[in-house]
Amino acid sequence: MRRTILFFVLFLVVESAEFFPNERDALLQLRDSVNSSVLNLHSHWTGPPCYNNQSKWAGISCSNGHVNQLVLEGIQLTGSLPPTFLLHITYLTKISFRNNLLYGPVPNLTGLIYLEFVFLSDNRFSGLIPFGYTELKKLTELELQGNDLEGSIPPFNQQTLIGFNVSSNKLEGPIPETPILKRFSKSCYENNANLCGEVVGIPCSISPASPPKAPSEKKKNGLKVWSIALIAAAVAVLVLISIMFILFRYFRKSRRMETQGEDKQGNISIENVVKRSYWSKSTEDPEKTLDLIFFEKDMSVFDMDDLLRASAEVLGKGKLSTTYKAILESGSVVAVKRLKEMNSLSKKEFTQQVQLLGKLKHENLVEMLSFYYSKEEKLIVYEYVPQGDLFGLLHENRGIGRQPLNWTARISIIKDVAKGLNFLHQSLQSHKVPHGNIRSKNVLIQQDQSKNYHSKLTDYGFFPLLPSKESLRKIAVGKSPEFSQGKKLTRKADIYCFGILLLEVITGKVPGELFSPENGVTSYVDDDLSEWVRTVVNNDWSTDILDMEILAQKEGYDEMLMLTELALQCTVEAPEKRPKMSEVLRRIEEIELEPKNLVTDVEDDSVSYLKT
Repeated sequence: MRRTILFFVLFLVVESAEFFPNERDALLQLRDSVNSSVLNLHSHWTGPPCYNNQSKWAGISCSNGHVNQLVLEGIQLTGSLPPTFLLHITYLTKISFRNNLLYGPVPNLTGLIYLEFVFLSDNRFSGLIPFGYTELKKLTELELQGNDLEGSIPPFNQQTLIGFNVSSNKLEGPIPETPILKRFSKSCYENNANLCGEVVGIPCSISPASPPKAPSEKKKNGLKVWSIALIAAAVAVLVLISIMFILFRYFRKSRRMETQGEDKQGNISIENVVKRSYWSKSTEDPEKTLDLIFFEKDMSVFDMDDLLRASAEVLGKGKLSTTYKAILESGSVVAVKRLKEMNSLSKKEFTQQVQLLGKLKHENLVEMLSFYYSKEEKLIVYEYVPQGDLFGLLHENRGIGRQPLNWTARISIIKDVAKGLNFLHQSLQSHKVPHGNIRSKNVLIQQDQSKNYHSKLTDYGFFPLLPSKESLRKIAVGKSPEFSQGKKLTRKADIYCFGILLLEVITGKVPGELFSPENGVTSYVDDDLSEWVRTVVNNDWSTDILDMEILAQKEGYDEMLMLTELALQCTVEAPEKRPKMSEVLRRIEEIELEPKNLVTDVEDDSVSYLKT
């Protein structure tokens, strides 16, 4: 018996040695230091972390037998990270603890020469930003926003650094004027009350110093002390004048509804009189003869004067429009879209297209109520949908207190989007691209009394109104393969964008972020989740594509994989190989109603997950 036990122990030693025990011990140190109400690491982190360059450990990826990625995002991790546990995982290229509840100092990353991506945002980390982070030679992105970090910003100057954010902390002092840190916008540093420097537009105070004086120079010292005091006072006055000038410009821009007055949801918190002033200026026309034009007579319960007197707040800013919530004096609420880049359109061109869109009525389209045209201003008034958009539902407020978005909610939202898009494709036969801008921020969300989700499409039908190729780059179809190849766009570009939206719902990932395929090769995927999903699927790691909220709830797994198959067919490079929208809707309804009986043909670029 003793001999058998000894043999077993020796076997375990040999086996663990093959899988780099220092890495495993470091991860177990992490596992035993933190807790999660979403993911039980004690049950998911057992055995060797890497086997044949794959990992069964949640959040772990491997390359050449080594752990090369550690990604635990939005799983309500609490606790403090062990101070030096990462030093033994020397082949790491990516670390991410986004959207958790971790506290204490940020981890020590000394010696991690391959590290490229460090995402520690939206936690409760405190203390200083380690100077050693400036010595990470391959550092590409660093996210530290949304913590309680203090002290100064180290002088980051890595040529590889293309993403950097330290906003919403307690940092202070001058921002180092390195060429790299100057690249990043003011928003990367905002909400740190005591930061100063050229980037944030706040000059740093000057503290004049004089060399120490010998005691025998008493009279001369007295004169110099007064001189220094006068110089200091003069500098203080200049600094005060500079600050007042900056504040004046800041509030002036705020009155123009620029981004300085916005919070994270895109709302502005200025007095109603300022908002009314903005509306008055933004819709001013020399002729003052135009009024709102309603699509149906029984809708004309307010006029332009009512709209000018309405209080307003920003709902969202896009590259081609800004949308406001307008509260009329009668208590009615509408959404007003202020269009950009359409000033070259004649009244006839604009009116014909908008009148066509205003006639469209469908339960999954946000209804247009009226519009306003002048040479300098073009407004469209919509029904107001109060419960936000799909982007917020998927990606915001991940962490403690969040209600996970389950399979039933996701398929309901997806089906509604498909129904609305199919209606557009049937109704706008003359449009090459009936919607043109399908993305999660243009899917508005409603909940009924039973807490069931429903969705409506907005921002549809503007493709014919965009005057240039440069304008098209700013909407969703501008990310399609055929656009980048210089080909003509068709309604199959809408199918491509719908496929990307499907993958966003399935994976919980934001298009345009950095993704690292499981083979350890890191690449930038510009608004195309399909490339990343195909890479993962082709390596037979289908579970890794699903949003962790779906995995945690253990429901809808097979159905989401079926939707993934459909999404990959929608996003094939050749437009003619993509299915029609009516076919897409039919298959979504089949997946919702009879997932076990679904049998479909698979395109060359897709992988079948169906079990026979």
